[in-house]
Amino acid sequence: MEFLIYFAIILLVPIWASSKVKSTYKKYSKVPTSSSMTGAEVARKILNDNGIYDVGIEETRGTLSDHYDPRKKVIRLSSDNYHGRSMAAAAVSAHEVGHAIQDAEEYAFLKFRSALVPVASFGSNISIFLIIGGMLLQMSGLLLVGIVFFAAAVLFQFVTLPVEFDASNRAMGQLVSTGVIRNDEERKTKKVLNAAALTYVAGALVALAELLRFVFMFIGMNED
Repeated sequence: MEFLIYFAIILLVPIWASSKVKSTYKKYSKVPTSSSMTGAEVARKILNDNGIYDVGIEETRGTLSDHYDPRKKVIRLSSDNYHGRSMAAAAVSAHEVGHAIQDAEEYAFLKFRSALVPVASFGSNISIFLIIGGMLLQMSGLLLVGIVFFAAAVLFQFVTLPVEFDASNRAMGQLVSTGVIRNDEERKTKKVLNAAALTYVAGALVALAELLRFVFMFIGMNED
C-alpha cells in the first residue's frame, strides 16, 4: 500500500497536474477578455498603475515559459501570452506582474526564496550522488548529508507555494481593479490561475515524498 501511494504521488500527481494546466490553458486561450488587451499591454498597465516603471516586458520562446526575472527586473512572456488577447494571456501576464509587485514591496517569502536559490540549486545537484553513495557504501553518515542537502531543495519547493499563491491573488485583484476583466469574468480567470498553481503543489508533494523515502532508508540502515 505504501508503495502504491508513493507511486501515485511520484508519477500520477504530476501527470494529472500538467494535463490540467494544459487543458485549462488551451480552453481559455480561445476566450477573449472584454478589454481585448494583449498580455503585454495587461502587464504594462498593471505595472504602471502600481507605480512600477523599472520593470521591462519581453517576449520569450516556448509555451507557458512565462516568468519574472528579479535580477534583471524583466517580465518574460511566451509569444502566445505576449500577443494574446485571451483570458489565459491576461491571467498569466497578471500573475507574473504579481511577482514584480512582490519584489517592489520586498515580500518576505519572495526574499526568502531568492536567498534559498543557491542552496537549493547546490542541494538538488549534489544530494542524489551523496544519497546513492551512502546507500551503495552502506555509509549512513554520507546518506544523512545527502538527505540534508535534499531537504534544502524540498524547502525551496514549499517556500515557493505561498509566493505563487500570493502572486495569483494579487493578479486577480489587479485584473479587476484595472478594468482588464469584468467581475463576471473572474471565475474563468481564476480557473487558469488555479490550474497553474497545481503544478507547484504537485512538485512540492513529489519532493516531500522523495525526502520521506530517503529518511526511511536512513532509519532502516541504522536499524540494521
